[in-house]
Amino acid sequence: MKFKPVYTLAIIAILTVMSVWITLPTGTLDFGGWKTNNEIYIHQGLDLQGGLQVVLEARPPEGQSVDTDALQGTRDTIERRVNELGVSEPLIQTRGDNQIVVELPGVGDPEAAIEVVQATALLEFIDPQGAFLPPGTRVNTELGPADAVGTGEPATGENPPTYRTVISGADLSDAYPATDAIGTRVVGFEISGSAASTLFEFTSSNVTRPMSIVVDKVVISSPQINQPISGSGQISGMNTEEVSDLAVQLKSGALETPLEVVQSRTVGPTLGQDSIDKSIVAGIVGLGLVAIMMVLYYRVPGVVSIAALLIYTTFVFSLFKLIPVTLTLAGIAGFILSIGMAVDANVLIFARLKEELRRGRSVAAAVEDGFRHAWPSIRDSNIATMITCVILYWFGQWTGASLIQGFALTLFIGVAMSMFTAVVVTRTFMRLLLGMRWFQDHWWLGVERTRPSASVAD
Repeated sequence: MKFKPVYTLAIIAILTVMSVWITLPTGTLDFGGWKTNNEIYIHQGLDLQGGLQVVLEARPPEGQSVDTDALQGTRDTIERRVNELGVSEPLIQTRGDNQIVVELPGVGDPEAAIEVVQATALLEFIDPQGAFLPPGTRVNTELGPADAVGTGEPATGENPPTYRTVISGADLSDAYPATDAIGTRVVGFEISGSAASTLFEFTSSNVTRPMSIVVDKVVISSPQINQPISGSGQISGMNTEEVSDLAVQLKSGALETPLEVVQSRTVGPTLGQDSIDKSIVAGIVGLGLVAIMMVLYYRVPGVVSIAALLIYTTFVFSLFKLIPVTLTLAGIAGFILSIGMAVDANVLIFARLKEELRRGRSVAAAVEDGFRHAWPSIRDSNIATMITCVILYWFGQWTGASLIQGFALTLFIGVAMSMFTAVVVTRTFMRLLLGMRWFQDHWWLGVERTRPSASVAD
């Protein structure tokens, strides 16, 4: 059933009001603090607000190698460290088979940040002295006999407690997802050298008690000891995703892979603000020139397309804030390009409309036929562009090129939304104008009036 244009217009108006409200600054008309509480704001990337980009390369000791899982585990460890730095909108991703790209927007002390992310991950199995330590708990650790290490109580009011390290990551030869005798997903691990006997002694005397696994002095798991463990063991009680994550963390910690900085660059906040200012000017100038061209060539439909374009802009920006999308300079370029493609859809529609009018169709029939015949071209070209965006996003993710990802993501969202505004919003406005008597004059639709041909009387 086709909705009447007035009903569709009401829906568009509601969506537009909501989009405008979302695009307003976070503190403006923030009823109940909803936008503040849900962090609804424009997330700026490194090149817009300034910060640090570091490319780290894994350099494993001789005889060891770094596979995809180990590299991913190292990335996760770096992400935890960065979160503790309090950096907003960080981007940490793997690149290739041995590199990690770290982007820290707004970081104040680049040298200190590099030291934090470059440090080798420290994996430890500790004795929590019978206490269950939940993931995320920060602790101090010390290698030594049980009676030579603290009781687990903090020495001062704010210092974390100290626990004994039973074995370290250097003693762990492998870790992997596996299944136990009844088919339950578990994490299997293997201990090498004299550490196997050390772990056996500890687990033998602590059956039914927990043993905590710590990475960078932060607890990531606290499994219960069900039986003595010697050269190999299993960690159970987790779902499939948790099994995979823990195996990756153990494997990366076992490698103790040194990370070397192979590339580092710092972007100042002044340069980032300058990029924003120039992007805004470019967007306004481009939109203004497009508006002038559309109005001069298509007249009233051109005005309609500009109104639809403004609505399109509010829709897209509200999506950027809701998803959220981290905007980079390349991302802004993708958004501006999508504006051009949104205009292109209107050009196809209005060009077909003018053709129908020249063929002698009524204005109402020309409007409907213009949209119907232009839709296949709009659909096919935009879907082709969206497929290209998916490929670009995957390529950027694989290579660690965040600029490519930002461009692909904003262009994808913009193109998808342009199809909606071109076919739904513009069409609704044109249908509403059909009720205006003056709109039946072809001149308002960009088609010049034709003079009646002269006739010769007999």
